[in-house]
Amino acid sequence: MDNRERILEAARELFAAEGLTVPMREVARRAEVGPATLYRHFPTKEILVTEAFTDQMRTCHVVVDEGLADPDPWRGLCSVLEKLCELHSRDRGFTAAFVSAFPKAVDFTAGRDYTLRAIAELAGRAKDTGELRADFVFDDLILVLMANNGIQAASPAAQVAASRRFAALVIQSFRAAPEQPPLPPVARLALVVPGKTL
Repeated sequence: MDNRERILEAARELFAAEGLTVPMREVARRAEVGPATLYRHFPTKEILVTEAFTDQMRTCHVVVDEGLADPDPWRGLCSVLEKLCELHSRDRGFTAAFVSAFPKAVDFTAGRDYTLRAIAELAGRAKDTGELRADFVFDDLILVLMANNGIQAASPAAQVAASRRFAALVIQSFRAAPEQPPLPPVARLALVVPGKTL
C-alpha cells in the first residue's frame, strides 16, 4: 500500500470513530508517515476529508437514485431515510462532512447538493400523494441526520440498531396519517455525562 492509500485509510478510521476534529498530525501518526508526506498528498484537511468520503458520497447517490426510481414516492422516501441514517450511523465523520460547508471541495459539495436535491424532489412527490405530512420542510432532514449522528451505543451493531429504531420513529412522525407499525427492537444505549456513564 502506498503512502497516499495509508493516509486515506487512517483518515477514514479516525474520522469514522472520532469525527472531523481529529488533528492532521494524528492522521499522519496513524498512517505512519511524516507530516510533510501527509501535506504533500493532501495540502488541506478539506481535501483529505473530501477524498476520504468519496465512497460514502457514491453510496448516497445510489440510495437516492433507488428512492427516486421507486414508483411509490413515500416508500422511496422511507427507504432513503432508513438507508441514510444507517450509513451515517456507521461513520460520524461522514455526517459532519455532509452537513458542513466546504467551499473549495467542489466535487464533495456537488455530490452533497445532488443528494439533497434528489431527496427534496422525492419529498415533494411524497407530499403530492398525501403520504408525507404537509408541514414537512427540508431542514427536517438535516435535523434528522444531525440527531442520528448523536446516537451513542456500546458497539457498532448497537449503533446501527439504534439508528434503525430512530429512523422508524422519524418515518412515523413524517407520515401524514400514521399507521403505527411496530418499531424495530430497542438498542441499549449509554447516557454520557462528563466524567461518568449512566
